Amino acid sequence: MQHQQSDEELIKRFTEGDERSFVLLMRRHKDPITNFAFRFLGNYDDAIDIAQETFLRVYRFGHTYAGDVKFTTWLYTIASNLSKSELKRYRRKFGSSLQTTFRRSDDDPSWDVPDETYRPDERVDNTTIAQSVQSALMKVSPTYREMIILRDLQQMSYEEIAEVTNTELGTVKSRINRGRAQLQELLRGLYAELYPEQQ
Repeated sequence: MQHQQSDEELIKRFTEGDERSFVLLMRRHKDPITNFAFRFLGNYDDAIDIAQETFLRVYRFGHTYAGDVKFTTWLYTIASNLSKSELKRYRRKFGSSLQTTFRRSDDDPSWDVPDETYRPDERVDNTTIAQSVQSALMKVSPTYREMIILRDLQQMSYEEIAEVTNTELGTVKSRINRGRAQLQELLRGLYAELYPEQQ
């Protein structure tokens, strides 16, 4: 059945003129891409914009996908580059001190693609704990933050992360370890608050 087709098969069918295949690709990946951008930028509205622009580029330039890497690697490379450009725009506008916001735009109909596989646990969580974790994540160096998100939240392999970020494999592993150490230190207070009996 078509919904069981791989990403690579769907992008091929789309470039051959099957618009439905593009919709299936977007439905399959829009939430993970939005979540990636949100975790990196800390702003849900901007994350939606990044995801929309990512799929707009897939729509316009899908024919350039050569199949030499996984489709998701290609897709996250686009989203990553757009997110980094947005971060640079933040810095030009606001300076080095970025205000992390947690705004949602659930009433935006332009991004409402019906999704029968929707799972609430995969949506951005607005609980106090989640906001504390996200706030800490935003204090991690952007270079490390991106790799932590790709590895620990998006479940990418080290090899895929190296492809997405155009970074040597050893450097990827080193940066992830350093980023995790930064995040662990930042979350030390939250952990003590949640589990005082273990202190």
